[in-house]
Amino acid sequence: MVTTMIAARVSPARVGAVFGRNVGALRSGPAYWLVLLSGFFEPVLYLLSIGVGVGALVGDLQVGDRSLPYAAFVAPAMLAVSAMSGALAETTYNFFFKMKYQKTFEAVLATPVRPFEIAVGELGWAMVRGSLYTGLFLVVMVALGLAAPLWALAAFPATILVGLAFGSIGMAISTLLRGWQDFDLMSTGQFALFLFSGTFSPVGDYPAAMQVLIQLTPLYHAVELVRGIAIGQMAWGLLAHAAYLLAMVVGGLLFAARRLQRTLCE
Repeated sequence: MVTTMIAARVSPARVGAVFGRNVGALRSGPAYWLVLLSGFFEPVLYLLSIGVGVGALVGDLQVGDRSLPYAAFVAPAMLAVSAMSGALAETTYNFFFKMKYQKTFEAVLATPVRPFEIAVGELGWAMVRGSLYTGLFLVVMVALGLAAPLWALAAFPATILVGLAFGSIGMAISTLLRGWQDFDLMSTGQFALFLFSGTFSPVGDYPAAMQVLIQLTPLYHAVELVRGIAIGQMAWGLLAHAAYLLAMVVGGLLFAARRLQRTLCE
């Protein structure tokens, strides 16, 4: 089944039709725009309250061979969290509603569109939302002097990769959920990642066993990749973080498409 999907020809026009359907939803009224923009403010508030507020008490942190103000340490992590949150919001709650209750995908599959093309189109739309969040957040970082403009620009493609990775995994998870109550488990996992992925303190400060566990989690790799680029601390290790996230993209997309095939077509 997976081999068949990989070999199947993916039509950009059909992927674009799935994407365009989501664009059309923007015309539903201002409520959708409020929901769309609301997700931007949470990481900004964390940055201002913890990064700037608590940072005044913490002082500087040593990151590699550099000493950084605490706010400059937290800001790239919040940027990665923003990319994650934007992608997950679209590929979990909205994706699940369209699949389970609105039956949108069943209607789409009545056309020549294939399950893999649905997954790609939905992921593309999720990236619009995630990129909106991260783009605005980068403006905030530069305005507060927490990132140089050129490094902020260089970090933007990394946030897109983060969004693609979590968006793909979000779709895969959504195809396994039985009902809205299962989102409580997902939210708990997401919050745990948020707290323990090197977002607010260096991973080296944790006990050795916990360090190993953290380094296996996806948000850790996202934070390390984005932080390394945003502060201009380029190293070969960033390629390993990028490879981890790229594997998430491929695995998540294929799994989500296969589950859609099984759930809606068999």
